[in-house]
Amino acid sequence: MRHEVRLSGYGGQGIILSSVILGRAAALYDGKYAVQTQVYGPEARGGASMGQVVIDDEPILFPEVTDPDIYVIMSRQGFEKYGVHARKDAFMLIDSDLVRSRPLCRCCEIPATSEAKTNLGREIVANIVMIGALVVATGVVSREAIERAVLDSVPKGTEGLNQRALKRGFELGERACNP
Repeated sequence: MRHEVRLSGYGGQGIILSSVILGRAAALYDGKYAVQTQVYGPEARGGASMGQVVIDDEPILFPEVTDPDIYVIMSRQGFEKYGVHARKDAFMLIDSDLVRSRPLCRCCEIPATSEAKTNLGREIVANIVMIGALVVATGVVSREAIERAVLDSVPKGTEGLNQRALKRGFELGERACNP
């Protein structure tokens, strides 16, 4: 089954890293096909940034995300630029600390930024909290695959912090998205 995932937030939140981790989990550890793309430019620090991943069980013939069915939105700017026109049958995870608008599609609110800052001591891992919630809410990749991909992708010395962030994302996703 083909999934088109769009992740957005502001530059510096780790949006591009999140899309790389998701694609890696699918392609290297779940045996699926995946293509990851990203937007670079003036968005690099502070403005809206975006990464996308196509995940499929079959070879991917068209690698562009044209009509996402899954969104991860981590900022107001990201919602306004990349999420406001989500189709009604899409699924959207939003960082409830930073996004005040709500889409017309099914939505799950995750307080990723405050959890990362308050309970994990580092706001920089909010993206990993969101990835954990995404996996629990959608099953787009397995928990085992995302755990391995996170460990492969984060800077050396931060593995423990990122594992805790991912686990916290699993817990928040189970509570908020799968009551």
